[in-house]
Amino acid sequence: MMVYVYAYLSTLAVFLPCDMVWLGTMASRLYRPTLGNILLSDANLPAAAAFYGIYPVGLVFFAVVPALKSGSLGRATLSGALFGFFTYMTYDLTNQATLKNWTTQLTLVDIGWGTLLGAIAATGAFWVTSKITA
Repeated sequence: MMVYVYAYLSTLAVFLPCDMVWLGTMASRLYRPTLGNILLSDANLPAAAAFYGIYPVGLVFFAVVPALKSGSLGRATLSGALFGFFTYMTYDLTNQATLKNWTTQLTLVDIGWGTLLGAIAATGAFWVTSKITA
């Protein structure tokens, strides 16, 4: 049971600060110029808290724990990247299909970020959790 707790906390500890740096850097450079007035001036904190609380559960379930069971850092990286790719792709392509301001460039950049972020978070969580539980 504790392996799940450690995996979740370590995933969150990697995922959240990485995404905060990305958003802090890219909000004014990419998102705001593209999305304009449809972007909120301040984040919806309850929705953001829900996302950051839940998303790492998916990474733990689909990437970190299976990799821990197989003992494979590479599996953590690949599974985390794939999880990030498919989840961000779903979000971005849905937005592109329904929002007139959403661009192909934004879709591609955001999917790339989600893929990289999933890989980084799962890899870091695998490494930390495997050290703590060894």
